[in-house]
Amino acid sequence: MTMRKGTKFKVDIYELVRKARMTEHDRRVAVEALQNAEALVDLVVWVTNKVEHLAHRLFLKPSLKH
Repeated sequence: MTMRKGTKFKVDIYELVRKARMTEHDRRVAVEALQNAEALVDLVVWVTNKVEHLAHRLFLKPSLKH
């Protein structure tokens, strides 16, 4: 597991979790939470892009006046 593409940060959060002093169970819970957060962010970005694309197609049609 690596950093999200396009991120500005040079820190691999998964590596920090691997190195942290915690139980294996807590480590698995932390990694799962990070993965869930990434999935949620990816979903929000996808929906935002689709809404922008749809709005562009619906509301910015070329005018027949030109």
